[in-house]
Formats: sequence, structure tokens, C-alpha cells
Amino acid sequence: MLSDIKLNLLQQLVQNASNEEIIWTKGYLAGYLDANRIGTQLPQITVSENVAVKPLIIYGTETGNSKKIASQLLASFKKNKIQAKAVDVFQYDNAKLEKETLLLFIMSTQGEGEFPQNAVAFYEYLKKTDVNLKNASYAVFGLGDSSYPLFCHASVLLDEVLAEKGAKRLLPLVKADVDFASEVLKWEEALQNVFKNQANPNTVSIVKPISVDHKKKYSGIISNKIILNDTGSNKETYHIEISSEDKINYEPGDALGIVPKNKVDDVQFIIDYFKVDSKQEIVIKDQKNTIKNWLLERNIKGLSKRSLEQLEKLLNTEIAFEKADLIDVFQLYSKPETFQIESLFEILLPIAPRLYSIASSTEAHDGEVHLTVNLNKFKFNDIVKTGLASKFLADFELNESIEFYIHKNQNFRLPSDETDVIMIGPGTGIAPFRSFIAHRDATGSEGKNWLFFGEQHFVLDFYYQTEIQEWIATGVLTKLDTAFSRDQEKKIYVQDRIREKAKEFNKWLENGASLYICGQKFPMSNDVEDAIIEVISQERNISTTDAKQILEDLETTGKYQKDVY
Repeated sequence: MLSDIKLNLLQQLVQNASNEEIIWTKGYLAGYLDANRIGTQLPQITVSENVAVKPLIIYGTETGNSKKIASQLLASFKKNKIQAKAVDVFQYDNAKLEKETLLLFIMSTQGEGEFPQNAVAFYEYLKKTDVNLKNASYAVFGLGDSSYPLFCHASVLLDEVLAEKGAKRLLPLVKADVDFASEVLKWEEALQNVFKNQANPNTVSIVKPISVDHKKKYSGIISNKIILNDTGSNKETYHIEISSEDKINYEPGDALGIVPKNKVDDVQFIIDYFKVDSKQEIVIKDQKNTIKNWLLERNIKGLSKRSLEQLEKLLNTEIAFEKADLIDVFQLYSKPETFQIESLFEILLPIAPRLYSIASSTEAHDGEVHLTVNLNKFKFNDIVKTGLASKFLADFELNESIEFYIHKNQNFRLPSDETDVIMIGPGTGIAPFRSFIAHRDATGSEGKNWLFFGEQHFVLDFYYQTEIQEWIATGVLTKLDTAFSRDQEKKIYVQDRIREKAKEFNKWLENGASLYICGQKFPMSNDVEDAIIEVISQERNISTTDAKQILEDLETTGKYQKDVY
């Protein structure tokens, strides 16, 4: 926020400036911001001479990281006189593919080595058509989490199919972990070298495959567990406190990772299905364990399309579901005599970690880490089922030992202490904002804090209500807006509250507040984003397109951060 003197001076300059001078100033300020970016920005590479290549950057993303990298790479290329373009893989016209000459892919991996939703159709197009890419050179930058069994698997598949279709690999595939900023810089440097030395490819410096640093495992106990909902609620949301004698290294915005185990009853069903001895030992990748122990740690819940297709071959049948539990399949299809349990282990992956936003602060909750966990309930064939990880935590015995790790999230961080923040976190999306506010309270941060929270019912579902009221009373929480959707005939959501407070919301943004969203990606985060764009457009009297660009610029500069799932 400008002082009165500076604001008056700026107003005088603008009033006396021509349109051309204002346009020039806008460009100057944009360039200045580029050079002084805040948040998790990529360092810039400088190339003195013009480079005569026109790369097309195609990104596939679920949470926005690939898009952020593509945007920053594009800005850096343009700064260095490289005529690049960037496009979402979902919006790319596949008919143009055979005409492309230089393709740079940034691809994230989801779940069991799957492509992000916006990239599935593109990959299937590559696999199923006879597209000829002999005129194209390419490089693939993969984003993933090394805690997952199929680390960066989508980028591996993409790299392979591009080569199969005749494209020439410019650089080896890069598989980057969650802390990817430095790896992007290395990749960009290698690309710049490739572009400069195309006439003499033997001089190109190659990006070496990135070594995977295994995350530190902590051991603790669940020391406290309470249900945050009152009797009669449609939800079952747990506040869980984990205590540890180890010093737990985490920051507000980080997540906690656990690897849940299957229920003993489910494991026994599979053992009975194959009529084998649970104590029989089987070797998998040079490791020996009993059938029971292997099944406790292999993924048998929510099998992916890939796993179900492999299961179809073993069962000699067609499975009519896109996603199902292994037990659901076994209950519906009989086992052929040729189907042995050893074949099952060949297709079952280890259980992937589940991540939960941390709801505590080391400054306020020493020696503890807190979670906000909703028991995931859903129906399959009219039978109510629960999510593996949420049920695992909900049923976990107090004072029993539990292993976990910290998932660092450099793309969801508090700004400087004096900066105002707007936090939008309906449902369990409130978790990191409890961490944010507790941290700012304990450290005496001067920035103002505005929280938007929503759930179904005020009386039944107002999570952390007592703490929030205390933060309001002490002035740590400057503003609170709630939306309880089922307390009136017309449903009200957090995006409706944003529209109601449009003038003040926009003023906070104009004054430099950092904006955060956490919670369900569909439809919540999309609906909230639409509301924010509408507010910016309305309050600044600009087009929706320009308002959207402003929000994208805030995201690029780290002033708008999302943790959606």
C-alpha cells in the first residue's frame, strides 16, 4: 500500500501522462516485477545472442504446477528473444501435431502413475493413431512425488510414445520431485544450450537424471482425536493430533504423508478367494514376505483403469467399472483355475501415500502436528464404503505408534509478516489456514488476515469455532465470512460471500494482499475462481478476459496460491 505522499505523486504523474507513456510505464513495471518476483519463482537465464528456434510448450496439470512452470519458462524465453508459445494440453489441436518441429512437455503424474485429467485424451490420441512425428524434436519435464510407487510415470509414458512416433529426443527425460524449482533451472539451461548449438549437437550439455532423495520418516503417536461435527451432522470430520519425540520439521502450508494399511478382514477375503495359506512366503523384487503381509501393503482400493485392464486379462472377462475395489471385482467374477495369487502380486502396486494439509504450527504447537480429516464415504452398488486412508486414521488407536513424513510445499507459503492475506478454505480446506493464523498469532505478524469458511450447518459443522472466535477477539483474525449452505432454503457458498464483499475484497487485492485457496478442486476452487474474476472485472470496470489475466499474473508472481485436490 502506498503512502499518501507517494499515492499523490503517482496520481499526478498519471493525470499528466499520455496514453503511450502510460503503456510504456505498465511494461516497465511488469518487467521490474519479473526481475524481482516473490514466491517460488524460477531464476532467469540470460542469453546474449538471438536464438532462431520456436519451441511450443505443452503442459498437463492437475494442481497448477505444470502451468506455473510453463508460464515462467515462456517469460524467460521471450526475455531471451526466443519466440515460444505455451498451451494447455487439453486445448491443443492434435491435428497440428505432425507440423510441429520443437515440442517441450511439462507433465505431472497423478494417483497410480496416471496422467492428469486434461492430458488423458492427448496421450490416448498418441497411442491409438498413426501420427508421424519424424519432423519434431522434443524434451519432457516430469513432475511427481518420489514417495509414490510410480514416480513421474505419466512423463515416462509420454517420453516413450513420442519416441515411438518418430520424434527426436533433445534431452533425456527429467523426473522432478516436489521441490522442483532448481531442476527447472537446470532444464532451462540445458535447453538454451541445445538451442544455441543445434548446428553442432555434440557440444550440447545433457541434463542428468535427477536422483531421488527419500523423505525422512518420523514416528509418533496419535495423542488426541476428536470429531469436529456435532450429533446429527452429515459429515464425520476428525481433528487428529500426532505427538513425537523427534523434532518435526515443517512449515505452514506443508502436508503430512502417511501410508495406510488395508483392513485385516479385506486381506482375509482375498486369501480365501485364492484358497492359500496366509503364512506362505512370496518373493517380490528380491524381498520375501508372507502373503498376508504383502496384501496389507498392496493397493486393493480404488483400482485405476490400468490395474483393472490387467485384471481383466487374468480373469478372462470384461470388467464393467472404470474404478473399483479388488474385493468388489472378486465378488462379481469367479476365479479361473489358471489365476494364481502370484499373478495378482505382479499387477498390484504398493499403497500410495495419502497427503493431509497440516493444521498446526511449530510456533504454537511444539512437538505436535495436527490434521483435519474428513471420513470419506461413498456408495458402490448401493453399498456405503469409506476411503482407505481416512478410515485408517479415524480407526487408529490412541497412543499407538504411527509412521509419517512431511511433504514440503514451497508453492503454498505465507508471505512476509506485514503482508495481508485472504484465505478461502471451506470444509477441511480450513486446515492449512488454522496453521497460517496460529503461526501469525504466535510470531506477532502485523499483516491483516481475512478468512472465508463454509460447510453445511452452522451448529453442526463450524470447525474450530472456539479458536476462531478467540482469534477475532484478540484481533489476529481481522475478518471472518462464513457460508453454511444448508441453513436456509437457497444454498450459500463461500463464492457467494466473496461476491457480497466485492468492493472490500478487490481493495485488499489492490493493496497487495496475498490470496489463498484450499479444498476440493471440483467444483469449489473453479467456482471460487470464477467469483474472484467476476469481482475484479466488476470493481475495476474491466473485461472478464482482463480480470482473468490479472488473476493469472497474481498466480505467476506468487500472490495467488492454491492447494486443491
